[in-house]
Amino acid sequence: MTILKTKNQSTPRHFLSILDLTPEEILTICSRSKEIKEQNSLGVISNYQPLKNKTIAMIFEKPSLRTRVSFEVAIRNLGGSCIYLSQQEIGLGSRESISNITKVLSRYVDAIIYRTFAHSNLQEMASISTIPVINALSDLEHPCQTLADLLTILEHKGKLTDLNISYIGDGNNVANSLALGVLSCGSNFSIANPVNFGLQNQILEKIHEILKQSKNIFIQSSNPDEILPECDIIYTDVWTSMGKENEHEKNLLVFKDFQINELRIKKMKPDSLFMHPMPAHDNEEISEGLLDHPQSIVFDQAENRLHAQQALLETFIV
Repeated sequence: MTILKTKNQSTPRHFLSILDLTPEEILTICSRSKEIKEQNSLGVISNYQPLKNKTIAMIFEKPSLRTRVSFEVAIRNLGGSCIYLSQQEIGLGSRESISNITKVLSRYVDAIIYRTFAHSNLQEMASISTIPVINALSDLEHPCQTLADLLTILEHKGKLTDLNISYIGDGNNVANSLALGVLSCGSNFSIANPVNFGLQNQILEKIHEILKQSKNIFIQSSNPDEILPECDIIYTDVWTSMGKENEHEKNLLVFKDFQINELRIKKMKPDSLFMHPMPAHDNEEISEGLLDHPQSIVFDQAENRLHAQQALLETFIV
């Protein structure tokens, strides 16, 4: 009796970067996400189960609340099932090679959602896999977060074009994907960060390619207050990423002038909004209580991970 499943050998479509979606596809996914969200809020029970009899493997090297729960619920809502695999369980790259794990999972399941430290691991997996691979976070990008962010901006601003999105803090994976997503969709992006904590060079190269084809503006600054007055959205993230905890004390000093607080909120336009991907740290990147500020849309943003990822799964796996 054959245990391994026979898979279609055609090249699958992967989602490793927000740029794996065109601006038109992003808008389509956001529109579908809004439809899903409205149905959920009305308690509409749908018989639409496109992932029925499909199984998705979730490989997580890093812990997670929002990413894991939102994906598991989204898969269930679409009628599918998932298997959660931690690093301790499969020993990816140590107990067994990425290549072997990918080849086996390609025959067992219908897609892989992978949360990893190294983006190169994702690229290696995608180069081998005969099923879709979705980036649930790497050291280079967090495209699923950006999809939810763009959905949230569209909900509150009514558009994704001609806005000024400002980011203050570490030029990390979230900032990388956000910058690419915002600029590709037709808005301006500004980032203020300490010296040596800006966006990575390979991201800057992609940004410059986008700018060649648009009239949008990209600004880098070391002064947070310089990018506040005209922004429609102010965005920040943790000062120390997972896996870099040994740098935390140093970062508290480096980033001390880059906190988002009430004073900085007051410097923005009255209709400007505050975003954070969470988890957040009071009295570090934000002042205490800022998540519940009247201009905060952080919890809408967190909820939208679910709806955006459900629409993403429909796009890549169904």
